[in-house]
Amino acid sequence: MPHKKKTISTTVFFNVYFFFRFLEPIFFGDYPREMHELLASNLPKFTSEEKSLLQKNKADFIGVNHYTTIYVKDCISSPCDLNTYEAYEGNALVLATGERDGVAIGKPTAFDGYYVVPEGMEQIVKYVNQRYTNTPVYVTENGYSQYSNNTMDELMNDGERVNYLQGYLTFLSSAIRKGANVRGYFVWSIIDNFEWTFGFTVRFGLYHVDYETQKRTPKMSAKWYRDFLMGSRPTDQVQTLRADS
Repeated sequence: MPHKKKTISTTVFFNVYFFFRFLEPIFFGDYPREMHELLASNLPKFTSEEKSLLQKNKADFIGVNHYTTIYVKDCISSPCDLNTYEAYEGNALVLATGERDGVAIGKPTAFDGYYVVPEGMEQIVKYVNQRYTNTPVYVTENGYSQYSNNTMDELMNDGERVNYLQGYLTFLSSAIRKGANVRGYFVWSIIDNFEWTFGFTVRFGLYHVDYETQKRTPKMSAKWYRDFLMGSRPTDQVQTLRADS
């Protein structure tokens, strides 16, 4: 199997095992070509009836949750420390990491392993559209995390979140202008909430939530996003926007 792996890029290999092994049967009634090439007879087979049923009942759209971009390293034909949590991805024997030669791929966020790499938004949307024949895409989650123990001023005047959203939306717009069939975009999240992995220790919300009183207060990012949607604020004015304005 290792010699076959070399015919497939490590990035594609990672995406196939982490994402496309689920999408491909939904849209084409079978596992990805790359999985057939690698696993051959070890890959479970769909019956003709199952394939027909899947092809007749395709999904109407693809939802993409996108927060960050990472590097991946082939661990089949090159050495990796497989004891790190980063090496588990999809049981595909690849190392997924945010650093290369000690340099981070982007500015780190409060959510461990998530970095600010806005150009990744354009790349993933375009690739999904190309692979799935221009199927409508909705960006179902995209957002920036803060530590909950930041000062109240830092939480409310969340300029880093504004910059994050501005950057990612800029590259999403670029993908659309180049033909990507994107139908919608949803920020994660409207309000601070209980995160599956980190609980209340990080905040993604456009609105601050006081977890004791449940009071909701719009942050700088909420006001920026409102104005962005209304088309009333040029993006180059973002640094002048304050949460108390």
